[in-house]
Amino acid sequence: MFTTFSGSTRRPRQVNLSGRGSSGFGNIGSGSGSQAALDRAQQERQQRQRERDRLRAAKLLQRAWRGHSTRQGIRKELLQQWDVIEDSVEQPQPYASEAEALGQLQRLLNFVQTRNEEDIRRVRHFGARQIQTFQVQGIDCSGGPWPLAYLRLQKLVLAILDRRCKPHDTRWGSCRGLVAILRFLAERIPAQTAQNAKHFYSTLAAVAQNSSMDTVAADKHVEKVPGDDLPPFALITEAAVAPLTTLAAYTLNAYEAFGASFLTTPILTETDDMDRIHRPLGWLADSINYKLLASALSTMINTAGLGAYPELTETSGRIRLLGCFIYFHRHAHNFNNPQAYSSQKDFVSVVSALLNSLPTEIVEGQTRDPDQPEDLEQPGPHFAMNPFLQEQILSLVNQESVGSLLSNSSSAPASSHDEKVEEARQLANYALSLLRFFPRRGDDIRMWLYLGPSPSSAEGSSQTLPAIKYFWEATKRSSIFGSIIRDSRAAIQLLKAKPSGTEYGWQAPNSDLSPSAQTSDEWRVILVFLELYTFVLKVMDDEEFFSGHNTGYTSRASASSMTRDNALPLTEVKDLTTFLKNLGFTLYFNAADIVESEDQDSTRSVSFHFSNNAAQISEQLQQTMKAVEPSVGGVAGLTIDYVKGLVTGLLRMVYERDSRRSFLPADHWLMASRLDMTGFIPTVVEEEESRHRIEEEDAEDAIQDDGEDELEDTNHLIGTSRAQQARRLERLQRQQRKASRRRYLQAVAPRLEILQNMPFLIPFTTRVQIFREFVSLNMTKRRGSADAETWRVLMMNRPDAPQQFEKHHAKIHRGNEFDDAFAQFYSLGEGLKEPIQITFVDQFGAAEAGIDGGGVTKEFLTSVTQKAFNPSDGIDLFIDNNQHLLYPNPSAVQEQKELLREAGLDDTSIDFRLAVLNLLQRYEFMGRIIGKCLYEGILVDVNFAPFFLRKWALTGGSGSAPNESGYRATLNDLRDLDEELYDGLHQLKNYTGDVEDFSLNFTVTDTVKRDHHNGATKTVTRELKPDGSNIPVTNRNRLVYISYVARHRLQNEPAMQTNAFLRGLSTMINPSWLSMFNHSELQTLVGGTSTSIDLDDLRRNTIYGGVYQRGDDGRDHPTIELFWRVMEKFDDGERRAVLKFVTSTPRSPLLGFSTLRPPFSIRDGGGDEERLPSTSTCVNLLKLPVYKDENVLKEKLLYSVFSGAGFDLS
Repeated sequence: MFTTFSGSTRRPRQVNLSGRGSSGFGNIGSGSGSQAALDRAQQERQQRQRERDRLRAAKLLQRAWRGHSTRQGIRKELLQQWDVIEDSVEQPQPYASEAEALGQLQRLLNFVQTRNEEDIRRVRHFGARQIQTFQVQGIDCSGGPWPLAYLRLQKLVLAILDRRCKPHDTRWGSCRGLVAILRFLAERIPAQTAQNAKHFYSTLAAVAQNSSMDTVAADKHVEKVPGDDLPPFALITEAAVAPLTTLAAYTLNAYEAFGASFLTTPILTETDDMDRIHRPLGWLADSINYKLLASALSTMINTAGLGAYPELTETSGRIRLLGCFIYFHRHAHNFNNPQAYSSQKDFVSVVSALLNSLPTEIVEGQTRDPDQPEDLEQPGPHFAMNPFLQEQILSLVNQESVGSLLSNSSSAPASSHDEKVEEARQLANYALSLLRFFPRRGDDIRMWLYLGPSPSSAEGSSQTLPAIKYFWEATKRSSIFGSIIRDSRAAIQLLKAKPSGTEYGWQAPNSDLSPSAQTSDEWRVILVFLELYTFVLKVMDDEEFFSGHNTGYTSRASASSMTRDNALPLTEVKDLTTFLKNLGFTLYFNAADIVESEDQDSTRSVSFHFSNNAAQISEQLQQTMKAVEPSVGGVAGLTIDYVKGLVTGLLRMVYERDSRRSFLPADHWLMASRLDMTGFIPTVVEEEESRHRIEEEDAEDAIQDDGEDELEDTNHLIGTSRAQQARRLERLQRQQRKASRRRYLQAVAPRLEILQNMPFLIPFTTRVQIFREFVSLNMTKRRGSADAETWRVLMMNRPDAPQQFEKHHAKIHRGNEFDDAFAQFYSLGEGLKEPIQITFVDQFGAAEAGIDGGGVTKEFLTSVTQKAFNPSDGIDLFIDNNQHLLYPNPSAVQEQKELLREAGLDDTSIDFRLAVLNLLQRYEFMGRIIGKCLYEGILVDVNFAPFFLRKWALTGGSGSAPNESGYRATLNDLRDLDEELYDGLHQLKNYTGDVEDFSLNFTVTDTVKRDHHNGATKTVTRELKPDGSNIPVTNRNRLVYISYVARHRLQNEPAMQTNAFLRGLSTMINPSWLSMFNHSELQTLVGGTSTSIDLDDLRRNTIYGGVYQRGDDGRDHPTIELFWRVMEKFDDGERRAVLKFVTSTPRSPLLGFSTLRPPFSIRDGGGDEERLPSTSTCVNLLKLPVYKDENVLKEKLLYSVFSGAGFDLS
């Protein structure tokens, strides 16, 4: 075929004009042509470049070698010249002239090598001659080129010492002469040394720490330098002080490096010999200016932070610096008058910064995480603090220094706003640091701040405002306060955990820093105010609290005027409660948003795996335990639980004042703007279901932990080391799951959290409905239904039905109700929640008629409570106050013990302990009975003292705020216990003279009955604090005495009885349910409303039966008309008696008679007018004969109501 259109079959000739071979495998550049020429040119160019590079490298090497050779030659020449001059002198002697000394120094600096021992000998030799030149000849080599030459020599000596200290076991003999030279140079050029202070002090610290100073004998081969014969530490400290003695431009730099690099040296403070510490530190304290040291460190902290020096990155270094810093201030004032320096701005700044950067358990060791098992090592740095450092840090907590903290506050009108704000931030930071670092002394610190400076130290004080007012003014000026009081949602961003300012977990308070830093500073001010105000409210009675409308400041001559000075005006209290209410609501309702970032870090899942190396497992364990330091609001170490507790506790205290004597609007406490009340109750019930499920999971883990504890007790017998570590890891995983569930609960149950911690934000009627829903939910879970009859039907189908019914049945003799109930029902425990069957037995031993449809149970509970809480011939379990309000007998346990001792029983005998246990079990059973009444919704006519009811409300809760939302005794509570004791303590608090005139000490006298027949008593003196009998009560500590007395009377003395009662109560009612109510609301739950009976409400909700049933006309029967006419004429007491006759309780239901189940009913009781009215309390039914005369009806009704008969009446 033709491949082209030409018709020719010949292949066309291929012409290659490029010169490239046609073969693809030919060599580059082979052949001819333009491409080959280009390739050859490129290769030649590369070859020429390589030649040039080789030539340039050769020139560089030659130049470097020539330079080295020249320098070596010059060095050798200078060395020979130097040696010729120095060898002409047999012994080190002064130079003849300044020029000769300068020439020798310049030669020396140009040839010395720090690695060459001979050169180091020459440096030492020159130093010896130069020192002699100055000391003997008096030649002042300080002008001209000398400072620069001296500085070069100093850096040279520092480099030599740095190299000497690297082995960490340097002999002092090889360093002593060089240190003497350093001292001389620092004295001659203090300004230049200050510029080089960081290197200077870090090297001195290394020499002091690494040199072996135990052997200080002079080395025969080492030339002596004048002054090196001093004791090692004396020579080093003299060198360290030298740059600090002359005030120059860079002196503060020297003080900064001195503190951060030198004072952190372990050898300064780490010894058990206190004298070896005090001698050198005392000399240092005498030689430096402690105010300049404070100023330098304060400036460093507020600008560069603690990360500016590597020595401060370790906890131990910061502790040593803090200890020495405090020691210098104490030494400057002869270890007296701490108020002279404790309020100084720089001291406050440095101490608070260092304290905030330290773990709190270093001194007191009480802040251990309760969620961690005891056998696991705590995370974080461990530092064994010696007595010296502990003494210095503990010296911060004393009345003079803390009380005088505000003595130099700039409260004068001339002070600018920024100055006041910055000063308040600094002082708040310091006060909060003390409270955080010394939690065991928290009450003392708050009291000293409250009291202010002592009279002796207040003479020169400029403080005009009490601490409360000072920090309150600063709080009101803060942007946080204004934002949250306007909008509660603003608290979310303000509270969110923020990263720490430095990697060491601390942010310096400074108004010039970022907005986040300013926010954290404002939070510190607010928190200190809340701490102080919480303390003040504990010792402030209602009269003083409501005296705050007087804004004038009175003389502080007495404690009364002092307390009144600390009372806020009621208008400002309203603003404060609005702020706390908005803040507290957000803390609980939006907790998941606030701690979201923190939770993400702390809840990371960690996979544990077995390893052949037990150490690897242990390392995994320690890595797991490392938690990110919380920083709510940007304040390092601040946890959301701490803020919750503080806000909740204070808000409750103000709410209690408002409950006793209303001064705020009725709807002030509600948070209707943030809560949708439409579906609130069903949502809360769902949250309660979630909480119950989580509690069950926690209980399962607790059972596993108990099993692990048993294994740990025998870990030397069971399992290898690796197996034991694995068990510990499993336990830690369970604890992590528990913490995760707790955080989950906060996220999914915010309304429940609010109900349990700040219930007053929700209307009372809503909370009552929620409470009944919780109870109904629990009944359904236990019984299968909330109906008692349904439970009985279900029980009848069980094979053990007779035994179960027998356990829940009791025969109760009239007049012996409590003892019979205790004997037959105590063993039921939580089973008392189930329906019970009661048969009453009269005084003749016959069973009373009556079918228990619930009414007999109500009669039983009312009778038991009446018998239990009424006085008896023996030990009264409950006694009443002047208002006839009941509380546990504080001396009941002691009275029982005295009776047993009188009977000849020994305290250690089994019978003795069983008798005491039986008494406490009776208290526990009484708690169960009250709980049964609440559980069944049965009202009983028992009135408890407010302080006792407050323990119910503050014992439960979610545990989010246990410290401040738990019950704490106050002076106002003491009034409900003992009016006379309250009056006496109130007079003591307000006494204007010297309290020591009363010869009181920190003891209290308890009175115990020994014989209940003749009233014989016994007094027992108890100490309120260790060695209290030797501590007199003074004007300065009387508030502590008052608080201790209140705590003893209200908490310590009745503790066993109260705990037993609350234990029984919690068996029936979940404590978290009780925490939804305050004390007055709990009393309403127990006994009903104390208001007068609403007769119209009762009549509207009454059902009629028999002949009394209404006809088509809707009119009442004439007898019914007579009945209501008689009821209208009755007073409230008679109406209550009628109500109790029918329903077994004299009080109205909480939510009105429409909620009474069964409803109040009246039916005819026959036509015989001689017949008395009767009742069936089981159905709340009044059987009323058909009376035709109003007077007859009234007479018969009152006779029946007040006859006191039982069920046989009908």
